[in-house]
Amino acid sequence: MAATIDPSTYRDAVVVLATAGVIVPFAKRFRVNSVVAFIACGALLGPFGLGGLVAQVPLLRTITVSNAEALAGPAELGIAFLLFVIGLELSYDRLMTMRRLVFGLGLGQIGFSAGVIGAVAYAFGQPATAALIIGTALALSSTAMVVELLSAHRRITSSAGRASFAILLCQDLAVIPLLFLISVLGSQENGSLLAGLAQALLQAAAAIAAIIVIGRFAMRPLFRLVASTDSSESFLAATLLVALGTGLIAAAAGLSMGLGAFIAGLLLAETEYRRAIEVTIEPFKALLIGVFFLTVGMSVNPAALAAQPLAIVAIAAGLFLAKATITYLLARFFRLGRATALESAIMIGPGGEFAFVLLSASVAAGLVERPASSLVLAAVSLTMISLPLAARLARTLATRFAPTVQLPDEAHILPPADHAARALVVGCGRVGRLVGEMLEQHKAPFLVVDADPALVASQRRAGRPAFYGDATKPEFLRLCGLQEATALIVTIDNQRAVDEIVRVARAMRPELVIVARARDAKHARHLYEIGVNDAVPETIEASLQLSEAALVGLGVPMGLVIASVHQRRDDFRSELKPASAPARSLPRHARSRRL
Repeated sequence: MAATIDPSTYRDAVVVLATAGVIVPFAKRFRVNSVVAFIACGALLGPFGLGGLVAQVPLLRTITVSNAEALAGPAELGIAFLLFVIGLELSYDRLMTMRRLVFGLGLGQIGFSAGVIGAVAYAFGQPATAALIIGTALALSSTAMVVELLSAHRRITSSAGRASFAILLCQDLAVIPLLFLISVLGSQENGSLLAGLAQALLQAAAAIAAIIVIGRFAMRPLFRLVASTDSSESFLAATLLVALGTGLIAAAAGLSMGLGAFIAGLLLAETEYRRAIEVTIEPFKALLIGVFFLTVGMSVNPAALAAQPLAIVAIAAGLFLAKATITYLLARFFRLGRATALESAIMIGPGGEFAFVLLSASVAAGLVERPASSLVLAAVSLTMISLPLAARLARTLATRFAPTVQLPDEAHILPPADHAARALVVGCGRVGRLVGEMLEQHKAPFLVVDADPALVASQRRAGRPAFYGDATKPEFLRLCGLQEATALIVTIDNQRAVDEIVRVARAMRPELVIVARARDAKHARHLYEIGVNDAVPETIEASLQLSEAALVGLGVPMGLVIASVHQRRDDFRSELKPASAPARSLPRHARSRRL
């Protein structure tokens, strides 16, 4: 006899999935920010909203969450994945490129904002430790919302977008020592601030040592083994194991689960599997972070808000004004334009999601009283909800009161829309650079694209037409002029990305000449099957070049060597290329010249 299933067991999960799968897309259709939609749904469906009316209207039980703590576990996973991705996105090169803004403007914004807000909290009767935690928690802004809003309006590469991103990056880095500090202070009986700081620094040093040891001896071999199986399921399982396993180890040691996940991200940030991991966890990250914001909305008590509306509005307005003013003054001190400083200040002014993380941990550790935390978090929620409107105001004011300072050409995203016929080279690495140099030498017009902004910036500074973007996206290829391109040359070494680019380009331009770099003979044969005109296997080409150099060195005449190498190359091509592969053809403009 089959076991009886209690539908109530899965009711909360269904509410979360309905919110993520139905309500949020519906809200986005009306240009409502997804974070705001999750918070609003949490307030509406939570225990202080419709969930509180279940006793009077039992039918509401099927569409509400009457106990927000039931989602505490998934919400904790959401925080862990958010910190995991932050750690994964950090790199030494990125920090060094933006070091002046990250460690100058960013640290200044956190320090001055925390000091001012903490002093106000202390003046209103909060203990020194609680005031410090409240100040630092409110000094942080919403990375999730600000980056989404900047990206939606193509402002992420503007001067204001770069300054805002640098501040947010510094804030993300600051979360980790703050979590250390809260964990240590909460475990001490006397709550000594200096002793807590000293112990936090020692634990941080131990964690960094563990990262170096584990990263060198475990992470890369593990993912190399998993990747060799060519199984997406195994790769996903390994990623989840590392992220959640490290988080659970940290939690068992008395630290936060998010801190462990952040360490796991750092372990993998410098490996060759970083991009694949980002793609793998993206759907899970978005859903779990949505659950976190859903629980944030469920913590909003309309009755409590109605009891102290003036206090909440005053805290929200004071928070915004204090952070915006400090950010504006610091941005001007760092010689940013008035428009850039103004827009960045308005984007950074509201509170962020990490205020909920830090204050909730502080309440659980007994460092901050729950009434004070609830009042402050209600004000933070109000500022976050108003952030889309604030972003619109920031763009309007920046345009009206001062000319926007533009970034250098190397930071531009979109290529020129002149519809000129040119070759499209994907990849700015060593191979892509050499291809570009050869095209320049023969005066063949071309355009280079890459997903690495540092490589793109380097090529732009060298005077080459390079642009940042994801060549696996059909819309980006269209903007790059694929419809008018004379040829597509794929030089990147990411096998899956090469395959996807070839498929997309062949679907958009069936007659286009496509030449692609292949990992080996097997990959070359696969590329021919999916539509390239020519595939260049790294292993075979390296062998031919080695043979050529060796034979010439042994005294064989150069002409005979070149002829034999060309013959072997043609033999390999004939062997690898199936009869159904597209025939090689000259671009239209070349054919017309020959005629």
